[in-house]
Amino acid sequence: MFTLLDWVVLVAFFAFSLFVGLFVSSRGNKNFKDYMFGGGKIPWVAVGISLIATSVSATTFLGAPADVYGADMRFLMFQIGGALSIVVVGLVFIPRFRRSGIQSAYELFERQFSPTVRRLAAIFYCLHLLLRTGILLYAPALVISRILDCNLYIAILITAILAIIYTWFGGIKAVIWTDVLQFFVFFFGGVLVLFLVANSCGGFSSLYTLASEAGKTKWFDPSLSPALDRTLISAGFAYAVLEIAIRGCDQQFVQRYLSCKSPAAANASSILSMLLGALISVLFYWVGAALFVYYQIKKVESLPSGIGQNDVFPHFIVNALPSGVTGLIVAAICAAAMSSLSSAINSLSNTTENDLLLADTSSVKSLRRAKIWTVLWGLLGIGGAFFAAAQQGSLLKNALFFTGLFTGPLLGMFILAFFAGKLKPWTVIVGVLCGMSSLSFFQGVKPLGIAPLFEGVLSWPWMPLISMSATIFVALILNFFAKVLQKNV
Repeated sequence: MFTLLDWVVLVAFFAFSLFVGLFVSSRGNKNFKDYMFGGGKIPWVAVGISLIATSVSATTFLGAPADVYGADMRFLMFQIGGALSIVVVGLVFIPRFRRSGIQSAYELFERQFSPTVRRLAAIFYCLHLLLRTGILLYAPALVISRILDCNLYIAILITAILAIIYTWFGGIKAVIWTDVLQFFVFFFGGVLVLFLVANSCGGFSSLYTLASEAGKTKWFDPSLSPALDRTLISAGFAYAVLEIAIRGCDQQFVQRYLSCKSPAAANASSILSMLLGALISVLFYWVGAALFVYYQIKKVESLPSGIGQNDVFPHFIVNALPSGVTGLIVAAICAAAMSSLSSAINSLSNTTENDLLLADTSSVKSLRRAKIWTVLWGLLGIGGAFFAAAQQGSLLKNALFFTGLFTGPLLGMFILAFFAGKLKPWTVIVGVLCGMSSLSFFQGVKPLGIAPLFEGVLSWPWMPLISMSATIFVALILNFFAKVLQKNV
């Protein structure tokens, strides 16, 4: 039950988050570069924490424990892919971004291909991030509304409006420093839950033994079957492509690399974010294992009949945590949601001004417009969350399908820009469309009810690799034949 003390803790968190966001904005943003990149002077430690706070959403807080509760820890092999991605991004992407003097990741496409290709990449990115933002607001609000016994739409507005306010005032500085605060609330909330559950189950030693005997601590599977997602080849290596696409192509990440003082600082922030990400994954997977021991083995308390694995952690938060701690955990869920939203709308604002409008960002008007775009994208994010709430499960499946279309082709475009030299713009565009279409052979087109031709051959971590490879292959082949025809004419 949510008590008065829980409300005090939750309101205090909201107030302090707003204070931090406004405080770091007190020096003001003189121009667009200050607003979007903090003048390129933000400490790498803060940037590294912000990177992982942006990546770790409220769905991690709630979903990772549910995953282990229902299965095991084999998705920890994602960290292998994460480590590989850090090396690639550090050697290939960050140096090129820093040397180029860009203000947006997709600016490179105009230099290498054309303004049309740049705008196309920006459109894909905006669609992907807007869909993701709607989900990342809706999913935690669904839990928060149950815990607080309030309307779902109010729960969405609670987390969204505060994030929009401090992001509008302070830009990237407000986003990064509130991310730091929210990360620690998120992290220590998880630590506290794990400690309380372990204490109820006889201590950490007993918890580890019981969880191991139940198979919940299994984290490594050397299988090389690409049809399964919890294997070394899928979760360990194929997933690396998705991580490279996120860490190397996502404007949220690129913007933070450009906010650091130097390439070395940007790389340090990237490595720190990977290490913190691994720590967070281990922590919340252990929360899931601990909850399994708590309810299924030790049977400290009983669960309502018919409760699903996704509802176990929310049930524990409401019914098993002491007064005050429940408020802190709800604050942690809100922290993750606010971090995801603030980062998204800030990068979307930058992408809109730089890549869609191709505006002169040295003018004062550009800063004013960027603030307006921040609010508008925030409102669109709220609208996306409202739409998700109205559609429920079906929209989530469709949205995940559509967002999966964009990561691989975007990575393919960057690889072409880095290594393929000058290509005819239309060949890149056709390559991207073919890359997206290639997924229909393995995933089908779920929104249209079209079944995949090669269903079950490859698991989902392979999809970005498939679409990236198809994008590169088609673009290079078309460009080759276009040059041959041009010579013969």
